[in-house]
Amino acid sequence: MGGPGNPPEGAPEGAPGGGEDEYRSVVFDESFVRAARLQEFSARERLSDHAPAVRRRSPLRRGLSRQALLLVLLIALAFGTAIYMGVRHPYDIPAAKPAEPLRMTVIPLSPQSAVPGADEPEKLYEHSPAAQFRIGADGITMPATRRTEHFTDSQVVSALAIAKEYLVASALDPEVLGGGTVQPVRRLLDSDQLDQFEQSFDRPAADGRHAPTGWLVRFDPSRAELADRKIRVQGTLQAAEFDSGTLEVVAAHTFVYALRPPGGETGAEASLFTVRRELHFRFDQDDLRTHQAELVVSYVQAGPLACADDATNHLRPLLAGQTAEADTPSAATDPYSTDAATALCGSLAQSAQPKV
Repeated sequence: MGGPGNPPEGAPEGAPGGGEDEYRSVVFDESFVRAARLQEFSARERLSDHAPAVRRRSPLRRGLSRQALLLVLLIALAFGTAIYMGVRHPYDIPAAKPAEPLRMTVIPLSPQSAVPGADEPEKLYEHSPAAQFRIGADGITMPATRRTEHFTDSQVVSALAIAKEYLVASALDPEVLGGGTVQPVRRLLDSDQLDQFEQSFDRPAADGRHAPTGWLVRFDPSRAELADRKIRVQGTLQAAEFDSGTLEVVAAHTFVYALRPPGGETGAEASLFTVRRELHFRFDQDDLRTHQAELVVSYVQAGPLACADDATNHLRPLLAGQTAEADTPSAATDPYSTDAATALCGSLAQSAQPKV
C-alpha cells in the first residue's frame, strides 16, 4: 500500500515525493526569493539573449525642454509683433496739417426804402419770404449721408453734427447774438485758429481776417435786441472729401431775426433782419476726435444795414421806419437767393422785405 495521503498505486512518476526529484537539492529560502529581480522579456528579446530585457529610460535633463523653449519664443515673437503694429500702423494716415486762417467777407445790404415794421413779429414772418422757414435748430436739417473713400459713414455724420452745432452756437444762441459771450463758438474751433479768433475780438479789423461778424452773428446791443427768440432758418449742409485726410462741409443758410430797439421802448415796432451765411468747414481725424472744426471760409450778407455803418465788430441793424443814406447802391441783392453780391455794400432787394 502507498504511504499516507498517496494513492494505492503509489505516488505518480515525476511528482514531488515520487521517484527521483532532480530539483530536491535546490532550496529557495525566503530571503533569496525577496532579493530576486523579476524581469519579463519581450518577444524579440526572447529570440535574442543579447538584447536587454527592457529599454532603459534616458536620464532627466535639467532646465527647459525643447517644446517649452519653442513656446516661449513664439510668445515673445507675437508680443513684439503687436508692439510694432501698434507703433507703425499698416495704413498710411496723412499727417495732420496746420489749420488755414479764416477768410471772411461781410457785405451790408442797405434798404431802398423805410424798413417795414409791425407790432407782432409773427405778422412780419407771415408776410415775408421766411413764412415757411423752420424755427431755430430745426431749420438746420441734416442731409442723407454715406461714407467716402477715406472716411466712414459715422465720421461724415460726426462732421455734419459739429458743423450744425457751430451754426447753432454762432447764429442762434441769444447770449452770442446779444454780444454777451463768444465761448460757445470758441470751444468748437480748431486750436490752430484760436489766435486768429481772439485777435478778431481784441483788435477787430476789416481786413478779411479779423472781423468778429465773420465768425458769428451779433448785434450792437445799443442799437437792437431780439423781439422774438423764434428765429427762422432755412438752408443746406453738404459734405465731401477735400483730400484723402480732410472732410469739407459747406453750410449755406438764411437766418431771419425779429428785432426791436433795446430796453423795451414804448410803441416800438418789430422789424425783420436777414443774414445769409455760407461757411466752409474742414475736418481732419484730430478735429473729429476732439469735436472741433476748422472754419476756412465765411461769406456773409446782412441787412437792412447802412453802408456807412461799420459791420466789422457788430451788426447795427436799421429798424422799423428807418431809412439808409442816399448813396444806397443801385444793384439790388436778395439774401434769400443763392446769388453772390458783387460789391462791398449792396442794396437790399424789396422782395426780401415783408409786405405789411
